[in-house]
Amino acid sequence: MKNGVIREVIEAPAVVLEKAVEVSENLGQALDQQEQLKAAKGYWKSLGPGLTTGAADDDPAGIATYSQIGARYGFQFLWMAIFTFPLMSVVQEMCARIGLVTGRGLAANIRLHYPRWVIYISAVLLFITNTFNIGANLGAMAKASQLLFPSFNFGLLVVIFTFTSLALQIFSSYEKYAHILKWLALVLISYIFSALMVNLDWTAVLQGALIPKIQFTSDQILLITAVLGTTISPYLFFWQTSQEVEEQILEGKTTLKLRQKETTNDEINNMRTDVWSGMLLSNMVMFFIIAAAAATLFANGITNIETAADAAAALRPIAGDQAYLLFALGIIGTGMLALPVLAGSASYALSECFGWKYGLYRKLKEAYAFYGIIILSTMIGFGINFSGLDSIKALIYSAVLNGLIAPVILILIVLLSSNKKIMGNRVNHPFTTALGWLITVVMVIAGALTIISLLT
Repeated sequence: MKNGVIREVIEAPAVVLEKAVEVSENLGQALDQQEQLKAAKGYWKSLGPGLTTGAADDDPAGIATYSQIGARYGFQFLWMAIFTFPLMSVVQEMCARIGLVTGRGLAANIRLHYPRWVIYISAVLLFITNTFNIGANLGAMAKASQLLFPSFNFGLLVVIFTFTSLALQIFSSYEKYAHILKWLALVLISYIFSALMVNLDWTAVLQGALIPKIQFTSDQILLITAVLGTTISPYLFFWQTSQEVEEQILEGKTTLKLRQKETTNDEINNMRTDVWSGMLLSNMVMFFIIAAAAATLFANGITNIETAADAAAALRPIAGDQAYLLFALGIIGTGMLALPVLAGSASYALSECFGWKYGLYRKLKEAYAFYGIIILSTMIGFGINFSGLDSIKALIYSAVLNGLIAPVILILIVLLSSNKKIMGNRVNHPFTTALGWLITVVMVIAGALTIISLLT
């Protein structure tokens, strides 16, 4: 009895120590989880214009393009998602930096420093291009909704999407609307999940991603230029720059003088995290849409895909209801995200050109012209769906116009962000400038090839 008590007394500290270690480990894990959660919340909070701009790039028109590539050529062009990632990231970073440093939108900067006729012509062409895209996206969203609810009327669905988008842009405060757009960006994850639900041949995926293959046929050249035009698009340049200004105003920098105070390293670092994260998400989605179409449609001989709704419908008997559902919902979600970016970017450009009051932070009565352009562009896009104009042809027309606009705006972006008088110590690094000129040359070639291929 006595020996048992003594043994317990001797062993007690070891038991206590063991329990203390266990509690300490549990506490450490809990603290680690809290730190990870805190870091995740901080990262999410740092995301904004870059995330929504990157996500808006994957609109229904873009989804249709990526689906076409996967359906026609399998995994062969997966490398395009990797190739375009740094290119579009560098361009959007330059646009964001111009907005942060100057406190003005892109069109306002071009109007101030270069011949005005350049930005006038570019802004009008941007309005026309974006309007065609709005019409095509509204139609795609309605078609995707009919896949889920076949009895719903196409015209009624177009009406619902049109006026829902306009109501959010006109009557929501910028802060609330920015949050809505940010959460809508997460819809893109549905495409990643839909791809992972199908049986991917990862060896073929890696080969397609890492080994570029081009036959230089007219069809392949047209699809490559379509991808470049879809990922490095003028409307994204204007939206990114203006949204940086909107964010500054939201932070209390309501005057140009306040916005032009020296930009801090933290602001630049946060902006770069935001931009590169948004472009990474955009290109990941492109990657997985191509992969999903390759593994399902191409593998089963289905190569005639013209719209995003076609791709979703074709997926159902091959990949199952879940992949089909995620794909269709993604079309609707990305369309709702892209509509305000398309209409808003055109309105920012035109309003800045003509010196009108602009900004989503303003109420309707404070910026009639700005909101009027948004309404006009959206309503013309709405009308395209009832005009008898083929939405595919509308996208072709917009691709030609993008081919004309993009190189001109890219040249001005590189010149602006490289100008020390304008950017101060936030001027481009020489390597960034070199990449900017490379991207411009690539887009000039892509634009020329697009126009030539469509005219011949």
